[in-house]
Amino acid sequence: MVADRPSHDAAAEGPGEATFAGMARPAPGVRAIGVAIPIPDPHGALLQAKRASFGDPLATAIPTHITLLPPTEVHESALGDIEDHLREIARTEEPFPIKLRGSGTFRPVSPVVFVALAEGIGGCERVQARVLSGPLARPLPFPYHPHVTIAHHLPDDVMDKAFKELAGYSADIDAWGFSLYEHGLDGVWRPQRDFVFTG
Repeated sequence: MVADRPSHDAAAEGPGEATFAGMARPAPGVRAIGVAIPIPDPHGALLQAKRASFGDPLATAIPTHITLLPPTEVHESALGDIEDHLREIARTEEPFPIKLRGSGTFRPVSPVVFVALAEGIGGCERVQARVLSGPLARPLPFPYHPHVTIAHHLPDDVMDKAFKELAGYSADIDAWGFSLYEHGLDGVWRPQRDFVFTG
């Protein structure tokens, strides 16, 4: 982003992306944003409920998603250029299928359990690389690894339970585009605008 910087310790979050997590209140004139592919209902609601059932306090604050841009602070004055950038990406991309299959984990590198992608990884990687360019160019601490987080920073036995319970999970969705999210002062991430693939 223009004058962007990670709004929290991205290196602590996990390979491929920083999880949409609790963040400090940004300075005046600064917004905390993220870009992600939403997981549509009923799959998104089911996985969010699963995350809540594991006692993850972020379950109700973070809609189910595949991250493209980790949480990043930007100046309000940059939002117009950022939206133009995202709109141009969506204009030239086409929808692609995503198959969610089973569970994975970044432990011991990072305390994250996730639902894995069996198809759609290449599409996510392509779009993510385009998002992290221009006004949103920023380094990542790990190679990008698209996934859907279902447990984060929980006790080991709970992480084990999450991994086992989602091992047989399966869902097929279409990536129709992506959404721009903003972190509210109440700690909740909310979509601000959708960018539909029309390539």
